[in-house]
Amino acid sequence: MPKRVLFISNGHGEDNHSAYVIRTLRELAPDVEIAAIPIVGEGNAYRRLGVPILGPTKVLPSGGFTYVNRWLLVRDIRAGLLGLTWRQFRAIRHYGPQYDLVHATGDSVGQTCAYLTGRPFISFISCLSALYEGRLQTDFVMRFVVRSSRCQAIVTRDPYTAEDLAKQGFDKVHYGGIPSLDWLLPHGKDLSLKPEVPMVALLPGSRMPEAVRNFKLQIQFVEESVRLIGHDVQFRAALVPALMAEIGALAAEVNWNYKTGRLWRQLEDGTIAEILCYDDAFNDIVYHTTLVIGMAGLAVDQAVAIGKPVIQIPGEGPQFNYAFAEAQDRLLGLSAQTIGTGPANHETLKEAAQCLQKTLYDKAYLSACVDNGRARLGIPGASKRIAQLILDHLQVEPMRVSANAMKQKRGTITP
Repeated sequence: MPKRVLFISNGHGEDNHSAYVIRTLRELAPDVEIAAIPIVGEGNAYRRLGVPILGPTKVLPSGGFTYVNRWLLVRDIRAGLLGLTWRQFRAIRHYGPQYDLVHATGDSVGQTCAYLTGRPFISFISCLSALYEGRLQTDFVMRFVVRSSRCQAIVTRDPYTAEDLAKQGFDKVHYGGIPSLDWLLPHGKDLSLKPEVPMVALLPGSRMPEAVRNFKLQIQFVEESVRLIGHDVQFRAALVPALMAEIGALAAEVNWNYKTGRLWRQLEDGTIAEILCYDDAFNDIVYHTTLVIGMAGLAVDQAVAIGKPVIQIPGEGPQFNYAFAEAQDRLLGLSAQTIGTGPANHETLKEAAQCLQKTLYDKAYLSACVDNGRARLGIPGASKRIAQLILDHLQVEPMRVSANAMKQKRGTITP
């Protein structure tokens, strides 16, 4: 009888981490049966892979970011959070015992859900890091859950956190990494780049409608940058399809022109500000960029991990606001520069443009970001490390798949 693994995750980024592990797990052990219970949102990362979703799903106002703004919790409750939580609890108790192993991705909420299944589980604490404070502070619930006999392994996203937990006396700790890095390979997309001119990637995030607001700020940032730097820089935007579909209306709002992926505007001095937009070139844009203007979470982490510096411009949220950006500063270290302490205004955007001008040609800083990204976020291979850990605890022998074959099967990451 095939072994069965249940993936539980409590967040959009956590869904994505799990989805990349599932891709590799399917390559290594196609006979393993997989299902998922996403606690936050609709679990679209699982749906794109055809993974069965067990239990109810619903998009709530906070998008899972109540820790950034506690008032959003009130809106979630009004939108049906308590009823949704009860139905999800019942699904976890009903379906959980039917699986051989549970893989939980997230904080204490996701890990507690795994514990409540009554089954052995692997705890991937992908959103927690000792890099934020120098030491990982865990609450009572988390400590109880991961120290239980049913917790087979604690997996961290960065090597520093693995070392920190081991020093704190936690056993069964493994460094995993960022699973999506294994797919962060260029695909040869033509970005129409001008040789020798630095390219700047615009990453406004993937959550709608927040991504629309973020991209509007980034367009205004490009205006300020072109006024300051001129044509000595080129801009490429990595957008999700839902945002790409709204660019025409967005361009009209900010008095720009748009046609077939090209945004442009003639400035007061006659200079043309231009952004080329793609919804299918995230890998190539991040791989070839000199610097990232980031208003996202996981997408920014991926860029920093491969050595790219990021300038962060806080938005209104619910995800990407100043509190989130400041936390990213602590996580990413010298690779991240955050401009302003609240939702960006005209002065913030001018300051961000000045920061861009200063940073683009600072060769020592750009080189330091390469080393910093690797030291803080580790190396590729996470999806295979975690998938192999799952198979070890299932006692399933993986298929022999060559590295070249795995690379050929890998598709484009979406930000």
